[in-house]
Amino acid sequence: MVKMPTLHGTDPEQKRQDIKAYFQACYKRYESLFTLVNDEKAYVQKADPLRHPILFYYGHTATFFINKFKLAKLIDERVNPKFESIFAVGVDEMSWDDLNEKHYDWPTVEETQEYRDKVYDVVNRLIDTLPITLPITDTSPWWVVLMGIEHENIHFETSSVLIRQLPLEYIQEQAAWKECKIYGAAPKNQMLDVSGGKVHLGKTKESKLFGWDNEYGTYDVDIPDFKVSKYLTSNAEFLAFVEDGGYENDHFWCSEGKAWKAYTQAKFPLFWCEKKGEYKLRTLSREIVLPLSWPVEVNHLEAAAFCKWKSTKLGFEVTLPTEAEYMRLREVSGVEPYVISQDTRKITANINLEEYASSVPIDRHAHGDFYDVIGNVWQWSNTPMYPFEGFKVHPIYDDFTVPTFDGKHNLINGGSWISCGNLATERSRYGFRRHFYQHAGFRYIQSEYEEKVTTDYYTTDSIISQYCHFGWGENRLGVENYPAKCASIALDVMQYKSKKKALDIGCAIGRSSFELARGFDEVIGVDFSARFIQEAETLKEDGVLRYAVPTEGELSDFHEVSLSQFGLEDTKEKVSFWQADACNLKPIYEGFDLIFGGNLIDRLYDPQKFLDSLASRLNEEGVLILTSPYTWQEESTPKEKWIGGYRRDGENVTTLQGLEEILGRDFTLLETRDVPFVIQETARKHQHTIAQMTIWQKVSHE
Repeated sequence: MVKMPTLHGTDPEQKRQDIKAYFQACYKRYESLFTLVNDEKAYVQKADPLRHPILFYYGHTATFFINKFKLAKLIDERVNPKFESIFAVGVDEMSWDDLNEKHYDWPTVEETQEYRDKVYDVVNRLIDTLPITLPITDTSPWWVVLMGIEHENIHFETSSVLIRQLPLEYIQEQAAWKECKIYGAAPKNQMLDVSGGKVHLGKTKESKLFGWDNEYGTYDVDIPDFKVSKYLTSNAEFLAFVEDGGYENDHFWCSEGKAWKAYTQAKFPLFWCEKKGEYKLRTLSREIVLPLSWPVEVNHLEAAAFCKWKSTKLGFEVTLPTEAEYMRLREVSGVEPYVISQDTRKITANINLEEYASSVPIDRHAHGDFYDVIGNVWQWSNTPMYPFEGFKVHPIYDDFTVPTFDGKHNLINGGSWISCGNLATERSRYGFRRHFYQHAGFRYIQSEYEEKVTTDYYTTDSIISQYCHFGWGENRLGVENYPAKCASIALDVMQYKSKKKALDIGCAIGRSSFELARGFDEVIGVDFSARFIQEAETLKEDGVLRYAVPTEGELSDFHEVSLSQFGLEDTKEKVSFWQADACNLKPIYEGFDLIFGGNLIDRLYDPQKFLDSLASRLNEEGVLILTSPYTWQEESTPKEKWIGGYRRDGENVTTLQGLEEILGRDFTLLETRDVPFVIQETARKHQHTIAQMTIWQKVSHE
């Protein structure tokens, strides 16, 4: 068993060795999963049309270590900048994902393996040399190491889902991936009583195990008595729904479910197939006759439709449980907290790969009067992902959870047979889109409890709110809106030039991108922060952005802005938003007539690398516009990387001089001008700054 190390202890060097052993075991276990794939062609074939091919995920988990180590300033050099761009972004099917395959020149499996081997050495060296003190807290550099390991554990599970979707011709069985061969009839499900009580959700910073940002905080609720199914819903129980025309009867499906059915033409669950009138189940490496006693695996939409159908059969309403009701069931059943760091533990669940690399019969693991309260398959809940009171993002992975606070992601509970590390712990919280597939099933309940949680309807994070207001609000000092002003100047400069395509680097919440689209046929906005991109994409999709700005103390003003109030509603179809690293942009970002980088260069970790790449991305006589107040800080840019604001050979070097030295070969400086801006911190506190705008035109070397 691979042990998850605790954050506490009395022997720092032993903890170092424990973490090293954990990293090595998890890293190699991830690679072992891919030995099930026997053909390199499978690595670049999409198992799911809305997700990348599995080669991306094989490289992505290694890239994550390097990108996060670089962000946390734990390493100075990258391993392979090209790979760390290709494999960096696009994990989940968010609407801003770039899933156009023509944009990707995938490396070979051998090249990707060589890269993984180099990253393995980098992480081992870092673990060997990084100073360590106990306990490990979320501000410790060791937290970033654990973050990389647990991130790979997540993709260990999600990659196994994709492998189950690859054609069998690309798959080979492996002895290390032992599948259950216990079948038989399914037990008849029944409803059992669960006594109500107070449920406490969330955990504190004193918790013994690593956790993701959404696990911390508090939420207390009183749950009334309810009834819940003794077993997970089996393939046999779900088969009755299928055979009763459940997929054809729209009465059982919500509008989202009906749209999903129309798109997929689904007639039964994803991992089922029908051959010669017989249903079969796709496991990791085989197709077997549908094991009726195993739990069904479905998405949330299918589970909810089944509950509506089941209600008509039972004569009373059943639904999916909420997160709090699941936790109450967990308490009442007496299932032990799953602390993986124990030296020995009796197997009480099909979880953490302690039993099989597949599901098992639903009556195999008892937890009190119930079965499979944890393990076997995840259990869908009716609860949308939401933040606990006290929620704070981690600065090294600030977009882990925030994009899921959209009312479109529902929590899954309990873990599956392949849930390892944090995924198998009691307080883990993972949310997926309702049409998404994991190794997830469900149990149903009869309850009168009405859940009253809300997702982040208003953006209240202080930094995000500040940028929302900077981009879309007005200030009391009478200074023009900065991104709108910069875009207006850019359009004036481009008045008699080609305006087919513009790149807005560091686009933040997207105001400058939308404004540039008044004149350009296409505008691509990129930003390093997925949280900024999330807000920009929300505005694009919904046409409305809501945020709260602190006024004084605990008081805030709530703002709502829309594209229509700025006359920008017709621009959204011309704008797209992607997450990207300005210093490590993909080759696809090219062919632009204009590149705009607003207040960017003094916040980059390698501004010269960024500047050196721009000429190749512009068309002949294309225009580059940069703005910055030149506020150089070592927190953002190592001093040796500053391009100005220092003394060289006893002489002052300004940033403008630095720009001329770097850009002079490929660009002509057309003009400079001052552009003021204001950032509002509270109702009576503002930052008034004057940025310098430099306007450059690319020169021809023919």
